Amino acid sequence: MGVPLLTQLGLISLALAGVSGWLVLAATRKGEWFRAHGVPAPRRFLQTHLDWVMMGLILIAVQLAAPSAPDWIKAMIAFGAIVNPLLFLPLAFKPDAEDSPVYVAVAVVSFAALSIGLPALAIWAL
Repeated sequence: MGVPLLTQLGLISLALAGVSGWLVLAATRKGEWFRAHGVPAPRRFLQTHLDWVMMGLILIAVQLAAPSAPDWIKAMIAFGAIVNPLLFLPLAFKPDAEDSPVYVAVAVVSFAALSIGLPALAIWAL
């Protein structure tokens, strides 16, 4: 029996969080270096790192708590859990990226996926 997809995605998210800790340390200690090299908002790396931790744990918890949940619910949660942390990365390099219609559209879809998927899971589980 293989590892379920949500668990795989959660473990990848946690792995990215573990590795990105080095980036967070560097950005915290050498923020000016990052700013001088085209990263005006290096603190966004910390937000990405923390979101990878949280989303990884959410994905693993969902798989463990509700392994037989409908695929559409798992898909919505997986999509939001993958995309949400990535939304911080463009902001590290271009803080006004959040004003872009494309960025806003992706953020809305990603947040909506979690905002629908997680309550749907709770309702399904009840």
